[in-house]
Amino acid sequence: MKIPLPIPLISSTLFQLYKVWCKTLKYEEVGREKIDKLWDAQAPMIACLWHDELFPLMHVRRQLEIIAVVSQSTDGEILAQVLEKLGLLTSRGSSSRGGVKALLRVAKTMKTSRHLGCITVDGPKGPRHEAKEGAVFIAHRSKAKVIPVRIAMSNSYVFKKAWDKFQVPLPFSKVKILFGEPYDLAEGSLNEEYLEKERKCLEDKLKALL
Repeated sequence: MKIPLPIPLISSTLFQLYKVWCKTLKYEEVGREKIDKLWDAQAPMIACLWHDELFPLMHVRRQLEIIAVVSQSTDGEILAQVLEKLGLLTSRGSSSRGGVKALLRVAKTMKTSRHLGCITVDGPKGPRHEAKEGAVFIAHRSKAKVIPVRIAMSNSYVFKKAWDKFQVPLPFSKVKILFGEPYDLAEGSLNEEYLEKERKCLEDKLKALL
């Protein structure tokens, strides 16, 4: 009889493995100075990226205090525990469960304390590289600048059967993190037409960045 491993044990093991794994990678950050300048000015901002490119990002957070949206699934629980061990805050929710509450919690935290929001805009279940409205909702509520982020890995293992084709950079490979130009949402009310327009704008900026 197969006995499932407890989630805290899995997350602790992944946390230790992640730290060792990322230390082998050769990082290059493009446009990071824009983020640091906004951080020093205490400007609210939200980093937006694709789900499949998430793996290497948190290793370069340095002084940034981050709150991330994580799904309420079992996999999400493991990810949340790993992120929290890395020093991040998490807000649990997805498009199917607790989504609005999670987004509101992120927006409130960004406004009341010094945290950068972070969201995989096509997660947690896709479609792949199709931005959803969550980042726009958070940015509008918190009056935050939106930062498109893309990550290129020189050599990676791709989980081809996963909905997002999740990428894990192989040890000693090069990782380039591109921070796009921070921008403000257009003025307007948070209605369906506005959300769709700004969602598509973010999606186009992400695709153009890499």
